[in-house]
Amino acid sequence: MEPSPDSRKRAVIIGAGPAGLTAAYELLTRTDITPMVLEKSEYMGGISRTVNYKGNRIDIGGHRFFSKSDRVMRWWLKILPMQTVNGNHAQITYQQQTATVAAHPQGPDPQTEDCVMLVRSRKSRIYFMRQFFSYPITLSGDTIRKLGLLKTLRIGLSYLHAVIFPIRNESNLEEFFINRFGRELYLTFFKSYTEKVWGIDCKEISAEWGAQRIKGLSIYKTITHILKKLVPKRGEDISQKDVETSLIEQFLYPKFGPGQMWEEVSGRVRKLGGEILTHWTVNQIERTSDHVTAVFANNTQTGETRRFEGEYFFSTMPVKELIGAMNPPAPEPIRQISDGLIYRDFITVGVLCNRIKLRETSGELVKDNWIYVQEPDVLVGRLQIFNNWSPFMVANPANVWIGLEYFCNDTDALWRKSDTEMIELAKTELASMNILEPQDVLDATVIRMPKTYPAYFGSYNRFPEVISWVNEFDDLFLVGRNGMHKYNNQDHSMLTAMTAVDNIIANVRSRDNLWALNTEQEYHEEKGEPSNTPA
Repeated sequence: MEPSPDSRKRAVIIGAGPAGLTAAYELLTRTDITPMVLEKSEYMGGISRTVNYKGNRIDIGGHRFFSKSDRVMRWWLKILPMQTVNGNHAQITYQQQTATVAAHPQGPDPQTEDCVMLVRSRKSRIYFMRQFFSYPITLSGDTIRKLGLLKTLRIGLSYLHAVIFPIRNESNLEEFFINRFGRELYLTFFKSYTEKVWGIDCKEISAEWGAQRIKGLSIYKTITHILKKLVPKRGEDISQKDVETSLIEQFLYPKFGPGQMWEEVSGRVRKLGGEILTHWTVNQIERTSDHVTAVFANNTQTGETRRFEGEYFFSTMPVKELIGAMNPPAPEPIRQISDGLIYRDFITVGVLCNRIKLRETSGELVKDNWIYVQEPDVLVGRLQIFNNWSPFMVANPANVWIGLEYFCNDTDALWRKSDTEMIELAKTELASMNILEPQDVLDATVIRMPKTYPAYFGSYNRFPEVISWVNEFDDLFLVGRNGMHKYNNQDHSMLTAMTAVDNIIANVRSRDNLWALNTEQEYHEEKGEPSNTPA
């Protein structure tokens, strides 16, 4: 017999990003707990949402649907199955796009074949000295020709020195890079780009960032991967579990961008009885010494304030805001640490063009998903070519739809530029890099995303004290990227939510297994499937 609505327990979930929506869906399908999701915007998916600008879709930051976790891969494919054509996984061409875009200019119809994952090829390169270099960098004949023999020799000798005399007890990101690539390669391809992203010297960034994001990548791993590719294989495995994440060659991608996944999940959450309230900003966390009792939120459209009670609380809001909202206030040392946490903000300029100059030797548009801009004379850090993520991201397949990504702080002059100024900057930088002619730009738009990247500097070295204090609350679960101040990939954010629900079901009080999850680890599955027994 189903429990009456009044007798069901409630979980209040702050944020409708991947972690928040995963938690809601897991609670509804595995427990008798009803989720209520409070989202401050009107969008589903957080930074994994898709922006639709006149039928041209923007993926904010680029989201490959790839995971070494079987659990996550199964979860994604349960929501959006893999597209097949004549029984085979399909790469979609521009010609196959036209009819679907014309039929569904506003987006996918849930009742059609549009709700699928495409299998996409992964290609990304470095743009440096107005030339392309492989990413991850390889000392190939092409690289040697472009860098010159002397520079390449210095890189090789520097790498050998790092192998023979590694830096012990890496204390910062610079030492992390040097140990894996050598000082010369670090100075050539890593230092300026990384500092463009974070706005700070690599010596001031914790080595933990490298361990979180690229711990398995090195010259050795890159060369090994290239040699393995020379051995014929009987079949391709989309999971690619024996491949470092930075080296994967194919991934899944929703037909209409990452937001399609989270729009579909939010629809299922509502159909299953969960609530998702948009335009609600949480501004107060009511608590006792070891228990959260309610949250207060303000509706940004009507001005209404409401109190939301629950038996469980999931937070994906930035830790800095969570601690600042505590009532009674958190202890002074905890507030000092949270106030010192730093975030990096993000601007995407979408530029629609007749054509661009970046072409393959065959004359076709380059196949890159991402292009890392190493050029020191421009502010842009990375380019996306949305056509190559999915051809359905572009309203007219004859056009080229690109995104310029700028990293900054919300206190910077760059952040304060008007949309018109940002568009002019983007056009000027594209022209200076010999990527396009300004007259070939048809349209453009600007999207600002605050607190996109939690930083591993500032007061981060004392962050374990915050973790220890927050873990005292027996009904509060911090999940997701900003919720844990951890530079998580999408799949890892989902795993934190899944693990939190596992803990509720198993009545596990400790949060250690949540904080132990790491984006680049080999995800070890529990034997058998997770329990479906209600809590």
